[in-house]
Amino acid sequence: MDSSFFALLGLILFFALLAYLKVPGMIGRALDERAKKIGDELAEAKRLREEAQHVLAEYQRKRKEAEAEAAGIIAAAEREAAALTAEAKQKTEEFVARRNALSEQKIKQAETEAVNAVRAAAVDLAVAAAEKVLAKKADDAVQQKLFSSSVGEVKARLN
Repeated sequence: MDSSFFALLGLILFFALLAYLKVPGMIGRALDERAKKIGDELAEAKRLREEAQHVLAEYQRKRKEAEAEAAGIIAAAEREAAALTAEAKQKTEEFVARRNALSEQKIKQAETEAVNAVRAAAVDLAVAAAEKVLAKKADDAVQQKLFSSSVGEVKARLN
């Protein structure tokens, strides 16, 4: 009996002891539990992934809705700005037209007043000149006659 026999005998006793203590069953259960734990973790990871995808899809939908709403608000603001610009332009044009009409009316009135003033000055000048000419050429009888006819003419026009 040599040492390899005792080594073989020790190995057989070791395997027998392992079988008696049911070590392969414990190792199998431990591996099964570990596999079950890994399977549970994979299922949880899959559930969390699906939930994350659902949340991502929800946020993308909300983002698209928010973008559409923002686009609508921008479009409404642009329409309102365009309307306000058009209204301001129209009011400015109306204001300028009123100011032009008022200015033209004042110019016409000033022209009329200037023409009337020139006419009045011309009439006054003509009357003064006629008075001087008549005073030089007319004697008392002619002056008396002209005065009487002028007074009669004024009375006729006033009545």
